[in-house]
Amino acid sequence: MTMRNFDMTPLYRATVGFDQIADLMDRVLTNETSRESYPPYNIEKTADDAWRISVAVAGFTDAELSVEVKEHSLVISAKKAEDGAQKTYLHRGIATRAFERRFHLADHVKVTGAVHENGMLHVDLVREVPEALKPRRIEIAKSDDLEAKAIEA
Repeated sequence: MTMRNFDMTPLYRATVGFDQIADLMDRVLTNETSRESYPPYNIEKTADDAWRISVAVAGFTDAELSVEVKEHSLVISAKKAEDGAQKTYLHRGIATRAFERRFHLADHVKVTGAVHENGMLHVDLVREVPEALKPRRIEIAKSDDLEAKAIEA
């Protein structure tokens, strides 16, 4: 048994607003080891500020799939509708059990769309940094200009 607890006290003393890092690390260390691997998925970087999550959802229809964003998390879930027909399988290798897969989203990451094709669910994401948070260049005025403006005033 390995210990997975970290003391984040030194981090809190030297920073402001980074308390979510401890929550994120705790979530990753506790949930990822026990989380099952169904359904399989890929995360692809499509541009500098864009990603695509592809989830294998063979056997599910569009109506049985759900994609939601809530509390900085992308939640992809599915539940197979009840089939009234009685079937006898000789081999059942296509898993259609219900699932819920969560992805924690960073600040300013938005879901731009989802497409279900050929047994794959593709969810596109992009980082949209607000103009107020983007770096901006400040023009440095010369001291002569400041004196002239003060005299005019």
